Amino acid sequence: MTEAAPLPPFALADLDGATRAFPSGRHALLCFVKEDCPTCILSMPLIQAAAGAFGEAMDIWTVTQDPDSGRALGRRFPGVTLLDDSALKTSFAYDLDTVPTVILADAEGAELDRFVGFSRDDWQQLLHRLISLTLAPAPTIDWAAYPDWRPGCGSRSVEPGIAERLAAEASGNPLRARRIEIGDSDDPFEFMFDQGLTDGLPVIPPSPERVLRMLSGTKRDPGEVVGVVPPNLAPVTIEKIAINAVMAGCKPEYLPVVIAAVEAVTTDQFNMHGVLATTHFPGPVIVVNGPIRDRIGMNYRMNALGQGNRANSTIGRAVQLVVRNVGGGRPGEVDRAALGQPGKLSFCFAEFEERSNWPPLHVERGFEPGASVVTVYAGCSPTPIVDQLARDARSLATSYGLALAAMGHPKQYNQGETVVVVPPEHVDTFAKDGWSKDQVRARIQEVTLRPARDLARDDFCAEGLTAEQVQRLGPDTLLAKFRRPEDIVLVVAGGEAGKFGAYLANWVSGPVGSVITRVGVRE
Repeated sequence: MTEAAPLPPFALADLDGATRAFPSGRHALLCFVKEDCPTCILSMPLIQAAAGAFGEAMDIWTVTQDPDSGRALGRRFPGVTLLDDSALKTSFAYDLDTVPTVILADAEGAELDRFVGFSRDDWQQLLHRLISLTLAPAPTIDWAAYPDWRPGCGSRSVEPGIAERLAAEASGNPLRARRIEIGDSDDPFEFMFDQGLTDGLPVIPPSPERVLRMLSGTKRDPGEVVGVVPPNLAPVTIEKIAINAVMAGCKPEYLPVVIAAVEAVTTDQFNMHGVLATTHFPGPVIVVNGPIRDRIGMNYRMNALGQGNRANSTIGRAVQLVVRNVGGGRPGEVDRAALGQPGKLSFCFAEFEERSNWPPLHVERGFEPGASVVTVYAGCSPTPIVDQLARDARSLATSYGLALAAMGHPKQYNQGETVVVVPPEHVDTFAKDGWSKDQVRARIQEVTLRPARDLARDDFCAEGLTAEQVQRLGPDTLLAKFRRPEDIVLVVAGGEAGKFGAYLANWVSGPVGSVITRVGVRE
Protein backbone atom coordinates (compact mmCIF):
# COMPACT_ATOMS: atom_id res chain seq x y z
CA MET A 1 0.00 0.00 0.00
CA THR A 2 1.12 3.59 -0.61
CA GLU A 3 2.20 5.84 2.23
CA ALA A 4 -0.50 8.11 3.66
CA ALA A 5 -0.49 11.48 5.40
CA PRO A 6 0.43 11.68 9.10
CA LEU A 7 -2.18 10.08 11.30
CA PRO A 8 -4.07 12.10 13.92
CA PRO A 9 -2.20 12.17 17.24
CA PHE A 10 -3.98 10.93 20.35
CA ALA A 11 -3.51 10.24 24.04
CA LEU A 12 -5.51 7.35 25.53
CA ALA A 13 -5.42 5.60 28.89
CA ASP A 14 -4.48 1.94 29.19
CA LEU A 15 -6.14 -0.47 31.63
CA ASP A 16 -3.84 0.69 34.42
CA GLY A 17 -4.79 4.32 33.88
CA ALA A 18 -1.47 5.30 32.33
CA THR A 19 -1.61 7.60 29.30
CA ARG A 20 -0.17 6.32 26.03
CA ALA A 21 0.49 9.05 23.46
CA PHE A 22 0.77 8.57 19.71
CA PRO A 23 3.16 9.12 18.02
CA SER A 24 5.72 8.09 20.60
CA GLY A 25 8.91 8.18 18.52
CA ARG A 26 8.72 4.44 17.78
CA HIS A 27 7.02 2.46 15.05
CA ALA A 28 3.47 1.60 16.08
CA LEU A 29 0.89 -1.03 15.22
CA LEU A 30 -2.62 0.29 16.03
CA CYS A 31 -5.40 -2.29 16.10
CA PHE A 32 -8.95 -0.88 16.48
CA VAL A 33 -11.43 -3.47 17.84
CA LYS A 34 -14.64 -3.97 19.77
CA GLU A 35 -15.53 -6.96 21.93
CA ASP A 36 -18.81 -7.95 20.25
CA CYS A 37 -17.19 -8.25 16.80
CA PRO A 38 -16.39 -11.91 15.93
CA THR A 39 -13.74 -10.85 13.42
CA CYS A 40 -12.03 -8.75 16.08
CA ILE A 41 -11.95 -11.78 18.40
CA LEU A 42 -10.56 -13.86 15.52
CA SER A 43 -7.75 -11.31 15.13
CA MET A 44 -6.89 -10.97 18.82
CA PRO A 45 -4.55 -14.01 19.06
CA LEU A 46 -2.50 -12.57 16.17
CA ILE A 47 -2.36 -9.18 17.89
CA GLN A 48 -1.33 -10.98 21.08
CA ALA A 49 1.41 -12.90 19.20
CA ALA A 50 2.70 -9.70 17.58
CA ALA A 51 2.82 -7.98 20.97
CA GLY A 52 4.85 -10.85 22.41
CA ALA A 53 7.29 -10.97 19.50
CA PHE A 54 7.77 -7.27 18.70
CA GLY A 55 6.48 -5.33 21.71
CA GLU A 56 9.93 -4.54 23.03
CA ALA A 57 10.96 -2.82 19.81
CA MET A 58 7.78 -0.94 18.88
CA ASP A 59 4.37 0.08 20.19
CA ILE A 60 1.68 -2.54 19.61
CA TRP A 61 -1.56 -1.11 20.93
CA THR A 62 -5.11 -2.41 20.74
CA VAL A 63 -7.57 0.48 20.74
CA THR A 64 -10.87 -0.79 22.12
CA GLN A 65 -14.24 0.87 21.54
CA ASP A 66 -15.94 -1.01 24.40
CA PRO A 67 -17.61 1.01 27.19
CA ASP A 68 -15.89 -1.13 29.85
CA SER A 69 -12.47 -0.19 28.43
CA GLY A 70 -12.04 -3.69 27.00
CA ARG A 71 -11.30 -5.30 30.36
CA ALA A 72 -12.92 -8.54 29.21
CA LEU A 73 -10.55 -8.60 26.24
CA GLY A 74 -7.65 -7.97 28.59
CA ARG A 75 -8.57 -11.00 30.66
CA ARG A 76 -8.95 -13.22 27.58
CA PHE A 77 -5.74 -12.05 25.89
CA PRO A 78 -3.08 -11.21 28.49
CA GLY A 79 -0.02 -9.34 27.31
CA VAL A 80 -2.04 -7.15 24.95
CA THR A 81 -1.87 -3.39 25.64
CA LEU A 82 -5.47 -2.15 25.52
CA LEU A 83 -6.24 1.56 25.17
CA ASP A 84 -9.63 2.97 26.13
CA ASP A 85 -11.42 4.69 23.23
CA SER A 86 -14.91 4.18 24.65
CA ALA A 87 -15.51 7.91 23.96
CA LEU A 88 -14.86 7.02 20.29
CA LYS A 89 -13.13 10.30 19.55
CA THR A 90 -10.00 8.62 18.25
CA SER A 91 -12.00 6.18 16.14
CA PHE A 92 -13.88 9.16 14.71
CA ALA A 93 -10.67 11.07 14.03
CA TYR A 94 -9.32 8.03 12.16
CA ASP A 95 -12.52 7.95 10.05
CA LEU A 96 -13.18 4.29 10.77
CA ASP A 97 -16.09 2.50 9.12
CA THR A 98 -15.18 -1.04 10.13
CA VAL A 99 -13.38 -2.94 12.87
CA PRO A 100 -10.95 -4.52 13.09
CA THR A 101 -8.82 -1.89 11.37
CA VAL A 102 -5.07 -2.51 11.62
CA ILE A 103 -2.69 0.38 10.89
CA LEU A 104 1.12 0.36 10.78
CA ALA A 105 2.77 3.76 11.38
CA ASP A 106 6.37 4.96 11.43
CA ALA A 107 8.06 6.72 14.35
CA GLU A 108 6.73 10.15 13.25
CA GLY A 109 3.14 8.88 13.00
CA ALA A 110 2.89 8.56 9.22
CA GLU A 111 0.80 5.65 7.96
CA LEU A 112 2.76 2.87 6.30
CA ASP A 113 0.10 0.20 5.86
CA ARG A 114 -3.54 -0.50 6.67
CA PHE A 115 -6.08 -3.28 6.26
CA VAL A 116 -9.66 -3.78 7.38
CA GLY A 117 -11.43 -6.93 8.53
CA PHE A 118 -9.48 -10.19 8.51
CA SER A 119 -7.26 -11.46 5.70
CA ARG A 120 -4.72 -14.23 6.31
CA ASP A 121 -2.52 -12.88 3.51
CA ASP A 122 -2.60 -9.35 4.99
CA TRP A 123 -1.56 -10.63 8.40
CA GLN A 124 1.24 -12.78 7.00
CA GLN A 125 2.63 -9.85 4.99
CA LEU A 126 2.32 -7.56 8.03
CA LEU A 127 4.25 -9.92 10.31
CA HIS A 128 7.00 -10.29 7.70
CA ARG A 129 7.27 -6.52 7.60
CA LEU A 130 7.47 -6.30 11.40
CA ILE A 131 10.29 -8.85 11.40
CA SER A 132 12.19 -6.65 8.93
CA LEU A 133 11.57 -3.54 11.01
CA THR A 134 12.52 -5.00 14.41
CA LEU A 135 14.88 -7.87 13.45
CA ALA A 136 12.98 -9.93 16.02
CA PRO A 137 12.28 -13.64 15.44
CA ALA A 138 8.92 -14.61 13.95
CA PRO A 139 6.19 -15.75 16.32
CA THR A 140 4.88 -19.29 15.98
CA ILE A 141 1.39 -19.24 14.42
CA ASP A 142 -0.77 -22.09 13.15
CA TRP A 143 -2.00 -20.43 9.98
CA ALA A 144 -4.09 -23.46 9.06
CA ALA A 145 -6.39 -22.55 11.97
CA TYR A 146 -7.33 -19.27 10.30
CA PRO A 147 -9.72 -18.68 7.39
CA ASP A 148 -8.62 -16.92 4.23
CA TRP A 149 -10.89 -13.94 4.86
CA ARG A 150 -13.62 -12.63 7.14
CA PRO A 151 -15.50 -9.32 6.91
CA GLY A 152 -15.34 -6.95 9.83
CA CYS A 153 -18.14 -5.25 11.78
CA GLY A 154 -19.35 -1.66 11.81
CA SER A 155 -17.30 0.68 13.95
CA ARG A 156 -19.26 2.06 16.90
CA SER A 157 -18.20 5.53 15.77
CA VAL A 158 -20.51 5.35 12.73
CA GLU A 159 -23.61 4.08 14.52
CA PRO A 160 -26.70 6.32 14.15
CA GLY A 161 -26.78 9.01 16.79
CA ILE A 162 -23.16 8.42 17.80
CA ALA A 163 -21.70 9.63 14.50
CA GLU A 164 -23.65 12.88 14.67
CA ARG A 165 -22.62 13.46 18.28
CA LEU A 166 -18.97 12.90 17.45
CA ALA A 167 -19.18 15.25 14.48
CA ALA A 168 -20.76 17.90 16.69
CA GLU A 169 -18.01 17.52 19.28
CA ALA A 170 -15.16 17.48 16.77
CA SER A 171 -13.00 20.56 16.38
CA GLY A 172 -13.97 22.65 13.36
CA ASN A 173 -17.63 21.63 13.37
CA PRO A 174 -19.90 24.26 11.76
CA LEU A 175 -22.21 24.88 14.72
CA ARG A 176 -21.96 28.41 16.07
CA ALA A 177 -25.28 28.98 17.84
CA ARG A 178 -25.21 29.51 21.59
CA ARG A 179 -25.73 26.28 23.53
CA ILE A 180 -28.08 26.13 26.48
CA GLU A 181 -27.08 23.69 29.20
CA ILE A 182 -29.79 22.04 31.28
CA GLY A 183 -29.48 20.05 34.46
CA ASP A 184 -29.43 16.27 34.45
CA SER A 185 -32.66 16.21 36.42
CA ASP A 186 -34.47 18.62 34.09
CA ASP A 187 -36.97 17.33 31.57
CA PRO A 188 -35.78 18.80 28.23
CA PHE A 189 -39.33 19.07 26.89
CA GLU A 190 -40.59 20.96 29.92
CA PHE A 191 -37.43 23.08 29.85
CA MET A 192 -38.24 24.17 26.28
CA PHE A 193 -41.74 25.16 27.41
CA ASP A 194 -40.35 27.10 30.37
CA GLN A 195 -37.98 29.00 28.06
CA GLY A 196 -40.83 29.95 25.73
CA LEU A 197 -39.23 28.17 22.77
CA THR A 198 -42.31 26.23 21.67
CA ASP A 199 -45.49 26.96 19.76
CA GLY A 200 -47.60 25.37 22.46
CA LEU A 201 -46.81 21.81 21.40
CA PRO A 202 -43.79 19.73 22.48
CA VAL A 203 -40.70 20.30 20.36
CA ILE A 204 -37.69 18.06 19.75
CA PRO A 205 -34.63 19.28 21.70
CA PRO A 206 -32.09 20.50 19.08
CA SER A 207 -29.01 18.62 20.25
CA PRO A 208 -25.78 19.25 18.28
CA GLU A 209 -25.95 15.83 16.64
CA ARG A 210 -29.54 16.42 15.52
CA VAL A 211 -28.67 19.84 14.13
CA LEU A 212 -25.69 18.46 12.21
CA ARG A 213 -27.89 15.71 10.81
CA MET A 214 -30.40 18.37 9.72
CA LEU A 215 -27.65 20.42 8.07
CA SER A 216 -26.78 17.40 5.92
CA GLY A 217 -29.96 18.23 3.99
CA THR A 218 -28.35 21.26 2.31
CA LYS A 219 -25.03 22.15 0.72
CA ARG A 220 -25.30 25.76 1.87
CA ASP A 221 -22.90 27.20 4.45
CA PRO A 222 -24.38 26.93 7.97
CA GLY A 223 -23.16 30.45 8.69
CA GLU A 224 -24.89 32.00 5.65
CA VAL A 225 -27.39 34.70 6.63
CA VAL A 226 -30.55 34.26 4.56
CA GLY A 227 -32.69 37.03 5.99
CA VAL A 228 -33.57 39.32 8.87
CA VAL A 229 -36.53 38.11 10.91
CA PRO A 230 -39.09 40.59 12.26
CA PRO A 231 -40.03 41.94 14.68
CA ASN A 232 -36.60 41.90 16.36
CA LEU A 233 -34.85 42.20 12.97
CA ALA A 234 -32.56 39.35 13.98
CA PRO A 235 -30.28 37.83 11.31
CA VAL A 236 -31.15 34.20 10.65
CA THR A 237 -28.50 31.76 9.43
CA ILE A 238 -28.87 28.37 7.80
CA GLU A 239 -27.79 26.88 11.15
CA LYS A 240 -30.55 28.65 13.08
CA ILE A 241 -33.12 27.55 10.53
CA ALA A 242 -31.83 23.99 10.95
CA ILE A 243 -32.18 24.26 14.74
CA ASN A 244 -35.83 25.24 14.42
CA ALA A 245 -36.40 22.58 11.75
CA VAL A 246 -35.17 19.99 14.27
CA MET A 247 -37.53 21.38 16.89
CA ALA A 248 -40.42 21.20 14.42
CA GLY A 249 -39.75 17.53 13.58
CA CYS A 250 -38.46 17.99 10.02
CA LYS A 251 -36.32 15.49 8.17
CA PRO A 252 -33.03 16.78 6.68
CA GLU A 253 -34.41 16.55 3.16
CA TYR A 254 -37.08 19.12 4.07
CA LEU A 255 -34.50 21.75 5.02
CA PRO A 256 -34.12 23.37 1.55
CA VAL A 257 -37.87 24.03 1.46
CA VAL A 258 -37.83 25.49 4.98
CA ILE A 259 -34.91 27.75 4.02
CA ALA A 260 -36.70 29.00 0.89
CA ALA A 261 -39.86 29.69 2.90
CA VAL A 262 -37.89 31.63 5.53
CA GLU A 263 -36.23 33.62 2.76
CA ALA A 264 -39.68 34.47 1.40
CA VAL A 265 -41.28 35.54 4.70
CA THR A 266 -38.31 37.76 5.61
CA THR A 267 -38.64 39.90 2.46
CA ASP A 268 -39.99 43.45 2.72
CA GLN A 269 -42.76 42.64 0.27
CA PHE A 270 -44.13 39.79 2.38
CA ASN A 271 -44.02 42.06 5.45
CA MET A 272 -43.89 39.49 8.23
CA HIS A 273 -43.87 42.28 10.81
CA GLY A 274 -47.25 43.48 9.59
CA VAL A 275 -48.60 39.95 9.41
CA LEU A 276 -47.69 39.54 13.07
CA ALA A 277 -48.78 42.94 14.35
CA THR A 278 -52.29 42.92 12.86
CA THR A 279 -55.24 41.86 15.00
CA HIS A 280 -56.52 40.05 11.87
CA PHE A 281 -56.13 36.30 11.21
CA PRO A 282 -53.23 35.79 8.74
CA GLY A 283 -50.17 33.63 8.91
CA PRO A 284 -47.72 32.36 6.27
CA VAL A 285 -49.41 29.90 3.88
CA ILE A 286 -46.70 27.93 2.07
CA VAL A 287 -47.37 26.36 -1.35
CA VAL A 288 -44.69 24.12 -2.86
CA ASN A 289 -44.28 23.36 -6.57
CA GLY A 290 -41.85 21.31 -8.59
CA PRO A 291 -39.97 18.00 -8.28
CA ILE A 292 -39.09 18.43 -4.61
CA ARG A 293 -42.76 17.80 -3.69
CA ASP A 294 -42.47 14.09 -4.43
CA ARG A 295 -38.83 13.80 -3.43
CA ILE A 296 -39.67 14.72 0.17
CA GLY A 297 -43.10 13.09 0.24
CA MET A 298 -45.38 16.12 0.44
CA ASN A 299 -49.14 15.73 0.26
CA TYR A 300 -51.14 17.43 -2.45
CA ARG A 301 -53.89 14.85 -2.68
CA MET A 302 -56.53 13.80 -0.17
CA ASN A 303 -56.56 15.98 2.97
CA ALA A 304 -53.86 18.19 1.44
CA LEU A 305 -54.74 21.09 3.74
CA GLY A 306 -55.13 18.89 6.81
CA GLN A 307 -53.12 16.76 9.18
CA GLY A 308 -51.27 13.50 8.70
CA ASN A 309 -48.33 14.37 6.43
CA ARG A 310 -45.02 14.95 8.15
CA ALA A 311 -43.47 17.14 5.46
CA ASN A 312 -46.47 19.45 5.13
CA SER A 313 -46.93 19.79 8.89
CA THR A 314 -43.33 20.24 9.96
CA ILE A 315 -42.17 22.57 7.18
CA GLY A 316 -44.86 25.10 8.05
CA ARG A 317 -44.19 24.63 11.75
CA ALA A 318 -40.45 25.19 11.30
CA VAL A 319 -41.07 28.53 9.60
CA GLN A 320 -43.36 29.62 12.43
CA LEU A 321 -40.77 28.58 15.02
CA VAL A 322 -38.09 30.63 13.23
CA VAL A 323 -40.38 33.67 13.39
CA ARG A 324 -41.00 33.02 17.08
CA ASN A 325 -37.58 31.95 18.33
CA VAL A 326 -35.30 34.02 16.11
CA GLY A 327 -37.51 37.02 15.39
CA GLY A 328 -39.39 37.19 18.69
CA GLY A 329 -42.86 37.00 17.10
CA ARG A 330 -44.72 35.60 20.09
CA PRO A 331 -48.50 35.61 20.58
CA GLY A 332 -49.66 38.23 23.04
CA GLU A 333 -46.53 40.28 22.42
CA VAL A 334 -45.88 41.51 18.87
CA ASP A 335 -48.27 38.88 17.50
CA ARG A 336 -51.53 40.70 18.20
CA ALA A 337 -54.05 38.37 16.51
CA ALA A 338 -57.42 38.79 18.25
CA LEU A 339 -58.51 35.21 17.51
CA GLY A 340 -55.72 33.67 15.47
CA GLN A 341 -56.33 30.48 13.49
CA PRO A 342 -54.98 26.90 13.35
CA GLY A 343 -52.80 27.76 10.34
CA LYS A 344 -50.61 29.90 12.59
CA LEU A 345 -49.18 26.62 13.89
CA SER A 346 -48.44 25.39 10.38
CA PHE A 347 -49.97 25.84 6.93
CA CYS A 348 -48.07 24.17 4.11
CA PHE A 349 -49.15 22.06 1.15
CA ALA A 350 -48.06 21.24 -2.39
CA GLU A 351 -49.88 21.79 -5.67
CA PHE A 352 -51.32 18.75 -7.51
CA GLU A 353 -49.70 19.84 -10.78
CA GLU A 354 -50.20 16.55 -12.62
CA ARG A 355 -53.98 16.60 -12.12
CA SER A 356 -54.61 19.84 -13.98
CA ASN A 357 -54.62 21.04 -17.57
CA TRP A 358 -53.71 24.50 -16.24
CA PRO A 359 -50.11 25.68 -15.88
CA PRO A 360 -49.00 25.18 -12.26
CA LEU A 361 -48.59 28.15 -9.97
CA HIS A 362 -44.83 28.53 -10.34
CA VAL A 363 -44.88 28.26 -14.14
CA GLU A 364 -47.70 30.80 -14.34
CA ARG A 365 -45.48 33.20 -12.39
CA GLY A 366 -42.40 32.81 -14.60
CA PHE A 367 -40.47 29.77 -13.31
CA GLU A 368 -39.42 26.78 -15.40
CA PRO A 369 -41.60 23.63 -15.07
CA GLY A 370 -38.70 21.64 -13.60
CA ALA A 371 -37.91 24.22 -10.93
CA SER A 372 -38.80 23.66 -7.27
CA VAL A 373 -40.41 26.81 -5.91
CA VAL A 374 -41.94 27.97 -2.64
CA THR A 375 -44.80 30.48 -2.71
CA VAL A 376 -45.71 32.22 0.54
CA TYR A 377 -49.02 34.03 1.08
CA ALA A 378 -50.36 35.86 4.13
CA GLY A 379 -53.63 33.99 4.38
CA CYS A 380 -56.30 32.65 6.67
CA SER A 381 -57.89 29.25 7.27
CA PRO A 382 -59.80 27.58 4.41
CA THR A 383 -63.41 28.62 3.80
CA PRO A 384 -65.37 25.99 1.84
CA ILE A 385 -66.74 26.48 -1.65
CA VAL A 386 -69.33 23.74 -2.07
CA ASP A 387 -70.83 22.97 -5.49
CA GLN A 388 -71.67 19.34 -6.18
CA LEU A 389 -74.24 20.02 -8.90
CA ALA A 390 -72.60 22.23 -11.54
CA ARG A 391 -71.93 20.32 -14.75
CA ASP A 392 -70.44 23.12 -16.84
CA ALA A 393 -67.61 25.59 -16.32
CA ARG A 394 -69.75 28.74 -16.33
CA SER A 395 -72.08 27.44 -13.61
CA LEU A 396 -69.19 26.27 -11.45
CA ALA A 397 -67.28 29.55 -11.82
CA THR A 398 -70.48 31.34 -10.84
CA SER A 399 -70.53 29.38 -7.57
CA TYR A 400 -66.92 30.36 -6.93
CA GLY A 401 -67.78 34.00 -7.50
CA LEU A 402 -70.81 33.95 -5.22
CA ALA A 403 -68.75 32.32 -2.45
CA LEU A 404 -65.87 34.76 -2.84
CA ALA A 405 -68.22 37.73 -2.82
CA ALA A 406 -68.72 37.13 0.90
CA MET A 407 -65.00 36.92 1.69
CA GLY A 408 -64.28 39.04 4.75
CA HIS A 409 -67.66 40.75 4.43
CA PRO A 410 -70.15 41.05 1.51
CA LYS A 411 -69.61 44.83 1.47
CA GLN A 412 -65.82 44.73 1.60
CA TYR A 413 -64.68 45.18 -2.01
CA ASN A 414 -61.44 46.17 -3.73
CA GLN A 415 -59.76 43.04 -2.40
CA GLY A 416 -56.19 42.14 -3.37
CA GLU A 417 -54.43 38.79 -3.82
CA THR A 418 -56.42 35.76 -2.70
CA VAL A 419 -55.60 32.06 -2.98
CA VAL A 420 -58.37 29.74 -4.18
CA VAL A 421 -57.80 25.97 -3.91
CA VAL A 422 -59.53 24.05 -6.70
CA PRO A 423 -60.05 20.28 -6.24
CA PRO A 424 -59.52 17.81 -9.12
CA GLU A 425 -63.24 17.20 -9.74
CA HIS A 426 -63.82 20.91 -10.19
CA VAL A 427 -60.73 21.13 -12.42
CA ASP A 428 -62.30 18.43 -14.59
CA THR A 429 -65.49 20.45 -14.95
CA PHE A 430 -63.53 23.51 -16.06
CA ALA A 431 -61.35 21.38 -18.38
CA LYS A 432 -64.37 19.72 -20.02
CA ASP A 433 -65.40 23.09 -21.42
CA GLY A 434 -61.82 24.13 -22.09
CA TRP A 435 -61.83 27.00 -19.61
CA SER A 436 -58.51 28.60 -18.73
CA LYS A 437 -57.63 30.15 -15.41
CA ASP A 438 -58.24 33.59 -16.90
CA GLN A 439 -61.77 32.61 -17.92
CA VAL A 440 -62.52 31.39 -14.39
CA ARG A 441 -61.15 34.62 -12.94
CA ALA A 442 -63.15 36.75 -15.35
CA ARG A 443 -66.38 34.96 -14.43
CA ILE A 444 -65.66 35.38 -10.71
CA GLN A 445 -65.21 39.10 -11.25
CA GLU A 446 -68.38 39.27 -13.34
CA VAL A 447 -70.47 37.44 -10.73
CA THR A 448 -69.27 39.69 -7.92
CA LEU A 449 -70.19 42.96 -9.68
CA ARG A 450 -72.30 45.23 -7.48
CA PRO A 451 -73.37 48.84 -7.95
CA ALA A 452 -71.63 51.18 -5.54
CA ARG A 453 -74.94 52.06 -3.89
CA ASP A 454 -75.40 48.40 -2.78
CA LEU A 455 -72.04 48.50 -1.04
CA ALA A 456 -72.79 51.66 0.93
CA ARG A 457 -72.98 51.82 4.68
CA ASP A 458 -76.50 52.15 6.01
CA ASP A 459 -78.55 52.00 9.19
CA PHE A 460 -78.45 48.20 9.18
CA CYS A 461 -74.73 47.69 8.39
CA ALA A 462 -71.82 49.95 9.27
CA GLU A 463 -69.45 48.14 6.89
CA GLY A 464 -69.06 49.33 3.31
CA LEU A 465 -68.41 52.46 1.30
CA THR A 466 -68.93 55.90 2.79
CA ALA A 467 -71.44 58.25 1.23
CA GLU A 468 -68.58 60.34 -0.11
CA GLN A 469 -67.01 57.30 -1.77
CA VAL A 470 -70.30 56.30 -3.38
CA GLN A 471 -70.80 59.84 -4.66
CA ARG A 472 -67.27 59.99 -6.06
CA LEU A 473 -67.57 56.61 -7.80
CA GLY A 474 -71.12 57.13 -8.95
CA PRO A 475 -74.00 55.15 -7.37
CA ASP A 476 -74.54 52.99 -10.46
CA THR A 477 -70.87 52.19 -11.03
CA LEU A 478 -70.34 48.42 -10.97
CA LEU A 479 -67.53 47.24 -8.73
CA ALA A 480 -65.92 43.79 -8.72
CA LYS A 481 -64.75 42.06 -5.54
CA PHE A 482 -61.07 42.05 -6.57
CA ARG A 483 -58.87 44.85 -7.83
CA ARG A 484 -57.57 42.76 -10.72
CA PRO A 485 -58.54 39.34 -12.10
CA GLU A 486 -54.91 38.18 -11.76
CA ASP A 487 -55.14 38.72 -8.00
CA ILE A 488 -57.30 35.58 -7.86
CA VAL A 489 -54.60 32.89 -7.47
CA LEU A 490 -55.87 29.44 -8.46
CA VAL A 491 -54.04 26.42 -7.01
CA VAL A 492 -54.99 22.77 -7.59
CA ALA A 493 -54.94 20.34 -4.65
CA GLY A 494 -57.06 17.73 -2.94
CA GLY A 495 -58.49 14.25 -3.28
CA GLU A 496 -59.79 13.06 -6.63
CA ALA A 497 -63.27 12.47 -5.23
CA GLY A 498 -65.17 15.36 -3.70
CA LYS A 499 -66.45 18.60 -5.26
CA PHE A 500 -65.29 20.88 -2.49
CA GLY A 501 -63.04 23.84 -3.16
CA ALA A 502 -61.86 26.49 -0.71
CA TYR A 503 -60.59 30.01 -0.56
CA LEU A 504 -57.96 31.31 1.85
CA ALA A 505 -59.05 34.81 2.80
CA ASN A 506 -56.41 37.51 2.60
CA TRP A 507 -55.08 40.24 4.81
CA VAL A 508 -54.37 43.74 3.48
CA SER A 509 -52.87 42.97 0.09
CA GLY A 510 -50.39 45.17 -1.70
CA PRO A 511 -47.53 47.53 -0.78
CA VAL A 512 -49.17 48.63 2.47
CA GLY A 513 -49.82 45.01 3.48
CA SER A 514 -48.38 41.77 2.14
CA VAL A 515 -47.54 40.64 -1.40
CA ILE A 516 -47.36 36.97 -2.41
CA THR A 517 -43.68 36.06 -2.55
CA ARG A 518 -41.94 33.26 -4.43
CA VAL A 519 -38.44 31.84 -3.87
CA GLY A 520 -36.70 29.06 -5.77
CA VAL A 521 -35.49 26.12 -3.68
CA ARG A 522 -31.68 25.77 -3.49
CA GLU A 523 -30.28 22.44 -2.29
